[in-house]
Amino acid sequence: MGELVGNKHVEYILSVERRKDDFLSVLMDHLRMNGAYWGLSALDLLGKLDTVDLEDIVSWIMKCQHESGGFGGNIGHDPHVHYTLSAVQVLALFDKLDVLDIDKVTGYVASLQKEDGSFSGDTWGEVDTRFSYIAICCLSILKRLDSMDVEKAVKYIVSCKNMDGGFGCTPGGESHAGQSSLHHIDKDLLGWWLCERQVKSGGLNGRPEKLPDVCYSWWVLCSLIMIDRAHWIDKEKLIKFILNCQDTENGGISDRPNDAVDVYHTFFGVAGLSLLEYPGVKAIDPAYALPINVVNRIFFGRCST
Repeated sequence: MGELVGNKHVEYILSVERRKDDFLSVLMDHLRMNGAYWGLSALDLLGKLDTVDLEDIVSWIMKCQHESGGFGGNIGHDPHVHYTLSAVQVLALFDKLDVLDIDKVTGYVASLQKEDGSFSGDTWGEVDTRFSYIAICCLSILKRLDSMDVEKAVKYIVSCKNMDGGFGCTPGGESHAGQSSLHHIDKDLLGWWLCERQVKSGGLNGRPEKLPDVCYSWWVLCSLIMIDRAHWIDKEKLIKFILNCQDTENGGISDRPNDAVDVYHTFFGVAGLSLLEYPGVKAIDPAYALPINVVNRIFFGRCST
């Protein structure tokens, strides 16, 4: 089956963080906040968060905040709820949520909720159930769920449920493994649809007839765990698929074997292995996508491995 080359992945993530001026870095400039979350979370799961400069990262994050309270993907970029969640998650990793003006961030996220309960990603108004998750997750970490209309948010998400048990991005949209809700669901029907995402190679796809992708090792498996149906897939075959997507020489994990690696798939590959209780990888919370010890610290004031 092979083994996880954790040290190589740490080296790869640190090399991405140091990369400033090459073509790929320019292309990813607007996603740097998300990249920071993916890379730093992977480092934490591998027990290597202490290899980065905490103060430099916190300083950079705060420079990405706007007057609205939201965060951009990098300094000078427009705010978006996704970048805002990533900023909050990274600060949570470092136990630095106290640097935030909680009211200001909360006000920004809550302002994105629409009359029907849905959330837009930014002031331009695109709506997606993923933005609902992002907003709810962010407000929950900040302990400010009371700032939004929870009942309307749930009602909107339920309106996106399809007959196959899955959920779409908007009402009537095709079911997608990146969309799920614990409220008002048929666990067996949804669980069956999710476990059918596993293909012969052991990997998971996001929709029927699509190729497997390492990132769905997270999106599908975290949903199955939350509805207690993770035993419906072949975990050993999934572990093998993830490990086969590693670059064992230079580090990093790709979407599929022999493809180019990136920090996004590296994080979700490591996170998937965490959910599969792979040795040497810290436990991750399937709802918050943060290490369990970080979630315990936020909500219970204690650390636990």
